[in-house]
Amino acid sequence: MKHQEVLKQAQDKIDELKETVSNSHWYPKYHIAPQVGWMNDPNGFSYFAGEYHVFFQHHPFSPHWGPMYWGHAKSKNLATWEHLPIALAPSEEYDKDGCFSGSAVEIDNKLYLFYTGNVWTGEDRDHDLKQVQCVAISEDGVHFEKDEKNPVITSAPEGDIHPFHFRDPKVWKKDETYYMVLGSKTKENRGQILLYRSKDLYEWEFMNIAATGEGNFGFMWECPDIFHLDGHDILLMSPQGMKPEEHKYHNLHQSGYCIGHFDYETGIYQHGPFEMLDYGFDVYAPQSTIDDQGRRIVIAWMNMWESDMPEQQHEWAGSLTLPRIVTMENGELRSRPVPELELLREEEIKYENIKVAGQKELDGIKGSCIELKLSIDMMDSSMFSIKLRTNPESGEETVLSYDSSTNLFTFNRDKSGAGPRGVRHVPISLNNNKLHLQIFLDQSSVEVFINDGEKVMTGRIYPDEKSTGVQFISEGDVTLDMVEKWNISKSIR
Repeated sequence: MKHQEVLKQAQDKIDELKETVSNSHWYPKYHIAPQVGWMNDPNGFSYFAGEYHVFFQHHPFSPHWGPMYWGHAKSKNLATWEHLPIALAPSEEYDKDGCFSGSAVEIDNKLYLFYTGNVWTGEDRDHDLKQVQCVAISEDGVHFEKDEKNPVITSAPEGDIHPFHFRDPKVWKKDETYYMVLGSKTKENRGQILLYRSKDLYEWEFMNIAATGEGNFGFMWECPDIFHLDGHDILLMSPQGMKPEEHKYHNLHQSGYCIGHFDYETGIYQHGPFEMLDYGFDVYAPQSTIDDQGRRIVIAWMNMWESDMPEQQHEWAGSLTLPRIVTMENGELRSRPVPELELLREEEIKYENIKVAGQKELDGIKGSCIELKLSIDMMDSSMFSIKLRTNPESGEETVLSYDSSTNLFTFNRDKSGAGPRGVRHVPISLNNNKLHLQIFLDQSSVEVFINDGEKVMTGRIYPDEKSTGVQFISEGDVTLDMVEKWNISKSIR
């Protein structure tokens, strides 16, 4: 069946159910989510013709993972987004079982999508598959045609490289050469990345295995993304199969980065240790772009593989994080929400110099779709907590807390409602006893930026509609130097 026919079938399914899905009380108001069906990795995050584009892995025919399409949304300002028609559908012999993850690059005023075509060759999804690399092109950034020369890379290179797991192309241009990095693993299941180069986007030369994991570095490196930032070459990626270490790596799979140096002559990436991009529950497959202001912006899938997703009962699943600007500061990446999100603020409520000893609630500080900014003087307090989405009748609460005796910040969703449970921790050192939090609550998510983005924690939660309370709790004396709260308007259409 031709590509356009398959796209139309998918769009008809979306049109049939999108109104029903939008009425789900867990459906986000200002985060990108599928109009209908399943979503995972963001793809093709790019700035093209004056607008931001994000694509995503999408199965429009059910709220469960299936043959992958590319959903699509665009924005002029990273705050308000518009859903566009599905960009890619599995329609050809080389991608009939899925248009897997990839990237986008602008060339001669056209938007090129690079993606992995997936075909199942048997019942075992770990071994019975063939993956190839493909390209689709658009002049308007909306309608895409698969290139007649597909696939442009037909097989994995020789050597200690798994012949089938070979995916997620990230393409960029340096000087007059195009480069592509792919996620891979060795034949003995150690994660690695492969580097290619090309002069014309069609003839790709394998350069080298750019980096291979050693020790606790996972069995497969997915969604690699290499970019230059403040004198360093950053590798953003998602290793599968890392084992927990202290407060790190407690999700099924991880997302993070390495800092290093990329040698464009040898194709070798020399790097330091793997660092967490987010210490919460639900961040995977982060992808970056650079915009017309020179900002490096990252967005990720706000879920985790094999997690319970209660929204599936409402015919959808998955969401994306807010866009985050990343910078290099003090030898590590810092993540801040893009300032354009301030456009969504409504009905500000503000308090200053509020003393808390025990439990306190503040008039007007509540809601299910809000932004909170807090500046907290820990003073003599051993523990400070903020409880979100509380409901005294059901006992629901999502708890963020800081223990000054251990310097640990904690995100606890054991009583958050339906869905997955769990606790995550991140070490945080205070400056002059001050703790700064910026918290974004949407209908089924929490994103916490700690001390101006020094650390971030993200998680999906599924509380009841009536769970809208906010409580401040202190063991000892705390001063809330500043509490600011805004309602957030609906920004996705």
